[in-house]
Amino acid sequence: MSASSKKKLRKEQESAMLTEKQQQEQKERKKLKGYTIAFVALIAVIVCVAVFSLVSGVVNRSGILQKNTVAASVGDHELNTVEFSYYYTNVVNNTFSQWNSASSNNLELYAQLMGLDLSKPYDKQVYNQETGETWADYFLNAALSSAASDYALADKANAEGHTLTADEEAALENEIQTQNLYAQRYGYSSLDKYLEAIYGYGADEASYRAFLTNSALAASYYNAHQDSLTYEDADLRAYEEDHYLDFNSYTYNAYALYLSSYEEKDNAQELAEADAKKLVESTSVVALDKAIAVLGINQEKEDVASTAYENVLYTNVSSYAQEWLSDPDRQEGDITYLPMESTTTNEDGEEVKNLTGYYVVRFESSTENKEPLANVRHILVKFEGGTTENGETVYSDEEKATAKKEAEKLLQEWKDGEATEESFAELAKENSDDTGSKENGGLIEDLYPGANYVENFLDWSIDPERKAGDTGVIESPYGYHVMYYVGDDEMTYRDYMIENTLRADDMDAWYTEIVDAMSKSLKNTSRLNMEYNG
Repeated sequence: MSASSKKKLRKEQESAMLTEKQQQEQKERKKLKGYTIAFVALIAVIVCVAVFSLVSGVVNRSGILQKNTVAASVGDHELNTVEFSYYYTNVVNNTFSQWNSASSNNLELYAQLMGLDLSKPYDKQVYNQETGETWADYFLNAALSSAASDYALADKANAEGHTLTADEEAALENEIQTQNLYAQRYGYSSLDKYLEAIYGYGADEASYRAFLTNSALAASYYNAHQDSLTYEDADLRAYEEDHYLDFNSYTYNAYALYLSSYEEKDNAQELAEADAKKLVESTSVVALDKAIAVLGINQEKEDVASTAYENVLYTNVSSYAQEWLSDPDRQEGDITYLPMESTTTNEDGEEVKNLTGYYVVRFESSTENKEPLANVRHILVKFEGGTTENGETVYSDEEKATAKKEAEKLLQEWKDGEATEESFAELAKENSDDTGSKENGGLIEDLYPGANYVENFLDWSIDPERKAGDTGVIESPYGYHVMYYVGDDEMTYRDYMIENTLRADDMDAWYTEIVDAMSKSLKNTSRLNMEYNG
């Protein structure tokens, strides 16, 4: 090959190599361009997602979605998430409050016993194993029922022109002000922010006020109807005729001997009945308790004794003893033992009675509760000072003596004056520390055995020997009370119970008819908070 030919060949090879290099570079440029486009596209997607999340968060926090999502309907009313959240959150909080009280402030433990783990969403935990209903379902249905009740009664109130009284309006405004104070106390910039923290996004003063107003109107209408119900003596006597025993009260001691307490299963019934026979030989409550303490099944137990029941209404007496105790020939000191039986259904669908033990009962007394109700006035002089011990306020003898001295001074001041009921009422208005009765001159009406008042106060008030105009100074956990006995009420305790039973039955029928007529259903509840945030 000539030199010129070799030179030509090299140029062709170089040209070919250059072409391959250029082609490779072109491929690399295309590849890079593809990566760049993909990267830009990815960045665009990320930015879009971020923007969407940001916008969604802003929109969610604004409450727009909650206010435009129908969570439930009751009758002709559609409740958005915010409006329904007031009912839902209150149902949850009220339930937890009850549990907390029942468990001595150990809510988490009590909730676990009820089958609810507060650390997990309610809609992820089953409440009813048979139906698959979750705890969220349970709370949602309870909230729906509460909303239906409010709207059913409020609709009736509006239809009949019933409005809130001035006192009820004032109470509503006071509730708004109370929430404002809580908002300030817990460092929220506004009431809206505080309500939002409790009830969720979208909650504000306007919607909360509407919720409170509707609920207040429903309660006002209910109370007004209840107050309108009146009964004649003939109504009371007609009801009493078929329910006479229901309004009698019984005082007795009782002790249960369970077959399960006897280790010898084969003859547990025989052993339990033998012990029951020993106990009924007792001639007094003291002897009965001594006999209980020395029973073989109680050898390793301390402070075992019968249970004393005082003035228990017939309807609250153990079903084992009702018939025996209510025998009109029953006398003080009568004692017996009665079988305790449970009823089950066998495979053939027949009811079978099973003996579970024996119920030893000693009769003390009974009453038909025909004593008149008592009306009193009082002036409370509260204890001042005190120290906290184990969560309770304890007052020294000196602090108690100071309150007693002031109470006795007030009583003497009354005696040195006109010494009338009217002058006592004025003294109460000026000096009583009991805000519940102060403005009414310390008046407390319709007192009866078992009423929810402290023991010393109630015992003084319902003493059968009490006469109109009687006075005294008594101590209670709150302080010293200057007492004035106004007199016996025209109504007896028995008739008071009968009338209240009639009123409760009539109110229940009236209320059920109104509420059952109100249609209700859950809609989109996904925007409600279904997690514990306490």
